[in-house]
Amino acid sequence: MKWYMNQLNQLRNKGIIVDEMVDVNELIDISEIRRIPPVHVKGHGDFGSNKVTFTLTIEGTMILPCSRTLKDATHSFKIETNETYLLSPEGFGHPDEENLHQVEGEVLDLLPMIKENILLEIPIQIFCDDPSGEGGAPQSGQDWEVITEHDKKDKIDPRLAALKDFFNEDKNNE
Repeated sequence: MKWYMNQLNQLRNKGIIVDEMVDVNELIDISEIRRIPPVHVKGHGDFGSNKVTFTLTIEGTMILPCSRTLKDATHSFKIETNETYLLSPEGFGHPDEENLHQVEGEVLDLLPMIKENILLEIPIQIFCDDPSGEGGAPQSGQDWEVITEHDKKDKIDPRLAALKDFFNEDKNNE
């Protein structure tokens, strides 16, 4: 995912095709991601007068802690992005373009941009599929329990349970 300036000049007429599996395990150290297998980066780079615009799709999965139980929860992602790299320093400073990058030194490296986009994809909350299981948070305790919306609809408040047969008694008396 790196190209030297002389390689870019040779590819100027052909364009760049990107289709690679990229290891981004460094994200585990700087975020709450527990595991992330290599991600698939696919797309192409088109040259302009002094820039290269990459149209990329980044796909993969990451294992994060469940917001409720801290068990492993899988989050799949598919990021579509357009990133423009300026090959020369002049023309840099378009404040309205957020995906505009300056090539540092003699190497255009896509890996920092890929990592940044993956970090932005981490959800604020994620819930695992099976909250009740070994290693998860308790699902009930003294005078409380975790219920779903479906359970809530079917459950009768114990304070009102005696009233459920109220109308049945009136029909039997008639």
